[in-house]
Amino acid sequence: MTSSVVHLTRLARWGVTLARRRALVGIENDPNAPAMVRRLVRLARLATLTGKGGPRDYSGAFRAIGPAAIKLGQSLATRPDLVGDEAANNLLSLQDSLPPVPFAQIRAAIESSFGQPLENLFSELDPEPVGAASIAQVHKAVTTDGRKVAVKVLRPGIREKFARDIQTYEWAAAHVEAMGGEASRLRPRLTIANFKRWTNSELDLRREAASASELAEQMAGVPGYRIPTIDWDRTNGRVMTIEWIDGIKISRVDDLRARGHDLAAISEKLVISFLTQAISTGFFHADMHQGNLFVEDDGTIVAIDFGIMGRIDRRARQWLAEILYGLTTGNYQRVAEIHFEAQYVPSYHSVGEFATALRAVGEPMRGKPVKELSVGQMLDGLFAITRDFDMQTQPHLLLLQKTMVMVEGIATQLNPDINMWDTAAPYVREWIRDELGPEAALADRLKQDTETLLRLPGLIRRVEDMFPPKGGAPEAPPLPTIALLTDRREGPSRLGYVVAGLAGAAAVWGAMAAGWIG
Repeated sequence: MTSSVVHLTRLARWGVTLARRRALVGIENDPNAPAMVRRLVRLARLATLTGKGGPRDYSGAFRAIGPAAIKLGQSLATRPDLVGDEAANNLLSLQDSLPPVPFAQIRAAIESSFGQPLENLFSELDPEPVGAASIAQVHKAVTTDGRKVAVKVLRPGIREKFARDIQTYEWAAAHVEAMGGEASRLRPRLTIANFKRWTNSELDLRREAASASELAEQMAGVPGYRIPTIDWDRTNGRVMTIEWIDGIKISRVDDLRARGHDLAAISEKLVISFLTQAISTGFFHADMHQGNLFVEDDGTIVAIDFGIMGRIDRRARQWLAEILYGLTTGNYQRVAEIHFEAQYVPSYHSVGEFATALRAVGEPMRGKPVKELSVGQMLDGLFAITRDFDMQTQPHLLLLQKTMVMVEGIATQLNPDINMWDTAAPYVREWIRDELGPEAALADRLKQDTETLLRLPGLIRRVEDMFPPKGGAPEAPPLPTIALLTDRREGPSRLGYVVAGLAGAAAVWGAMAAGWIG
């Protein structure tokens, strides 16, 4: 197990990097940060001889720290409530790119993972990568049977590097949350737990391939949107081979227009495909930035890179649909009631007061194009009222919020006059009718009652197992609870743990809450 000294050393090194780029200046004046943390951050700034003025380079700081920090920074971009609006907006531009690994190492990684020469798998493989990110890099290739493919290969040693850094994130987040107050409400441990889950998925390319396969099945009936085919014979935990896409990046608007594409239609198609994934299937591509979306000659949108996926259960999707529809129609009372039903807002608050706060956020948005007011601005407004109503972070919605902002940005670039509300409302209304209407309610009740009846025989058998006939060996008496020596934290050692905890909390508060006050 990694020692506290190692964690503190890493955090101190990262903290210096953040301080040099003025990424910690904001928390000095943050009333929600503990006083001791503010003093330590001020000392870090003075020690690095940086002033309060000048630009704050959040993305540059995370990029300088390393690959795991790049991914963490991208995750924190979804948390303006945690890092502040300025930092969140800056981190949204954090590009996941690093210098490529030499091709000799890539060849060795492919051959060792498959246990055979590269030539047995590919007749051609371009030594120059088409993309090099923090976790993997991609090469264009041709299989031995003549198909054009993209080959994604993990950077050598990247799994071990991420594991070390995430251990420190977990250690630090636990100390931050133990400080209570605002730090506890923001649930940093859950933020790191989600980050760990997402990165573990990205670090196993079989899981990314499985995500692509699952999304392809669920979106098979949606016209104008598709997922490339996985080559399972050339895919394992460290290498993924997928169909090569000959299309135009969705960000190249001029090229799309020159090819005669209907940009407004593509924009609407993108929004509907996202809503289909998030609301209808509950499984969505959560990294829909411009580099991961292509448009083919017939106007079909093709998505790539499935390392980050979001999943929402059916009940949460029902709440989400009702919230979106309530905001689009101005039914703020119902939106407030849903927040209380879902226990997003503690019951000691007033539903009516919360509805009024929602109206203040939603009313300025209605009936206006995205170029004037946006979903992103709405989310910022919602974050602003969470503290007033003691709303805890909902981890299952973080990726959704991030993806909504991404989709909105791309849709606006394609069609500046698109109205996200008007585009989403018919789809959401139809889904609510199908999923929450009387017929759906009756079908759900029949299904639940049938499942209950089918479970009865097994339930009876389990009850019989719990209360077997008397006889046989006598029942063991209850054993007393004994405190183990290894569980005790007494004497001088207790002080050491407290000091280490406070120092770690101070360092991670600076690393995770960079720029809380914009």
